[in-house]
Amino acid sequence: MADETAGPDVRIEPWTAADLALLCEVNTPAMTRHLGGPETDEQIARRHRRYLDGEGAAQMFRVVLLPEGAAVGTTGFWETTWRGEPVHEAGWGVLPAYQGRGIATAAVRAVIAAARAEGRHHALHAFPAVANAASNAVCRKAGFTLVGECEVEYPKGHLIRAHEWRVEPAPAPPGTDPLSAADRGWRAP
Repeated sequence: MADETAGPDVRIEPWTAADLALLCEVNTPAMTRHLGGPETDEQIARRHRRYLDGEGAAQMFRVVLLPEGAAVGTTGFWETTWRGEPVHEAGWGVLPAYQGRGIATAAVRAVIAAARAEGRHHALHAFPAVANAASNAVCRKAGFTLVGECEVEYPKGHLIRAHEWRVEPAPAPPGTDPLSAADRGWRAP
């Protein structure tokens, strides 16, 4: 009998220069409808450079479906300020052809593990739009706790009603190396 709780085999891999095409693929009206719409080519190029540079405490990843090795989405975490405190925020996007299979949930679980290993902040937050039922379900399934509704600015100058989700990653096991974007990929637990 198959384990019905098992999700897809997913790995998140550090962002590379070759991932610009993937970033363009997730920049569609359907993929960005809860985020203020697609970005311009110039904005995408700047975002790609930020991802490559690992600005601040940011770690961005491509989502890879195994065993095929197909890049099927993006995910990551970055430092932001929430209610006057520095926190890590997580985000993700899975290409439409791969949605509804549990891939985003598996990728977010891997991001939680990566943030845990990075260890800079106690909690990881996510702020999907209230109307984004799929992303809110990912938060719930990945182990986040719903804090409540809030207003967030995204993109700059545009306020959206969002759900604030929070997960308190368990401390990394003793002897665990800190996150190294250069040589480490993460698999969903």
